[in-house]
Amino acid sequence: MGKDIEVGSEFIAKDYHDPPPAPLIDAEELTQWSLYRAVIAEFIATLLFLYITVLTVIGYKSQTDTTKNGDVCGGVGILGIAWAFGGMIFVLVYCTAGISGGHINPAVTFGLFLARKVSLVRAILYMVAQCLGAICGCGLVKAFQKSYYTKYGGGANGLASGFSKGTGLGAEIIGTFVLVYTVFSATDPKRNARDSHVPVLAPLPIGFAVFMVHLATIPITGTGINPARSFGAAVIYNKDKTWDGHWIFWVGPFIGAAIAALYHQYVLRAAAVKALGSFRSSPNI
Repeated sequence: MGKDIEVGSEFIAKDYHDPPPAPLIDAEELTQWSLYRAVIAEFIATLLFLYITVLTVIGYKSQTDTTKNGDVCGGVGILGIAWAFGGMIFVLVYCTAGISGGHINPAVTFGLFLARKVSLVRAILYMVAQCLGAICGCGLVKAFQKSYYTKYGGGANGLASGFSKGTGLGAEIIGTFVLVYTVFSATDPKRNARDSHVPVLAPLPIGFAVFMVHLATIPITGTGINPARSFGAAVIYNKDKTWDGHWIFWVGPFIGAAIAALYHQYVLRAAAVKALGSFRSSPNI
């Protein structure tokens, strides 16, 4: 909650209002077109996200394939792949934020659900739409470039040799924490009220967070931090090795998102302290 500001002997109203928590289950929401429009937006955004990024990964691998006269130092490199993921998130969050909130990631949706920013109904529909969009996006890549898709791994995530599953899980937890923490910070109503330019720039730090996490974790897991991204690529590529340890790309992001939600809501925004203060100040106690 905001604070009243004293000016001389008068008080002015607080400069922002926290939105009320979303209901756990809102049956009325199912009758509103805005919900289904948002679900469609999440589906299309995730489809485009996987289409562009998986094409970038496959293109890089084909350009550096020495058996096909490729140049080891050619292609966009890890830096270019990271830019593709971060840049697409920036673009798609900017395009869909006003419609669906621009989640494009079940882990982000899960974190916002835990913070009571979205209802359970909306969270489930978003996650289903995101996974279906990811599958369709990878399916388009395979349809257009089947030989390259199969030869170069289909952009599927997997634990790199030399790393344990515990290391991979830790990388996914920390990487997703960075992303979801950035989402909460960039969309904080208190910050939006103080700095009017923040809503316009919110997609930029979110996309940049994705970029930075990819730089750090591509050598470890190929960077998941998005269960829909990992699931869609695994479903279409569908090789045994792809499913080995696939749980890392669900458990890690969900744990990271939960920690980020709790940290932002109960530590930085001090929700628990505020609730305790309201409880103590109640005249009925």
